[in-house]
Amino acid sequence: MLIGLFMVLMRLLDVYCWVLLLSCIFINLCMFGILDSRNQIVWKVGIFFSRVTEPVLGPVRRMLPNLGGVDFSPMVVLLGIQYVLQPLLLEAFRALLLR
Repeated sequence: MLIGLFMVLMRLLDVYCWVLLLSCIFINLCMFGILDSRNQIVWKVGIFFSRVTEPVLGPVRRMLPNLGGVDFSPMVVLLGIQYVLQPLLLEAFRALLLR
């Protein structure tokens, strides 16, 4: 039971990292005019990415200084997941197994 929960949490973090990367690519494609945001499908995909990523990226954006149009919040979140959250979950899982 515990191993399954741990695997699900790690998989969800991996999926969220991919969604975050796809969102960054999607935003850049729209900004450079490769994708037309007036297209209904493109608009709905953009809304989906916004609703999934903004609850995490919004607070990080407010903490970071304004760097003149460059948004480093996705990189900060990805680094936080990879180097802080996943190792903490792994250590918590090991501690629960050894208990």
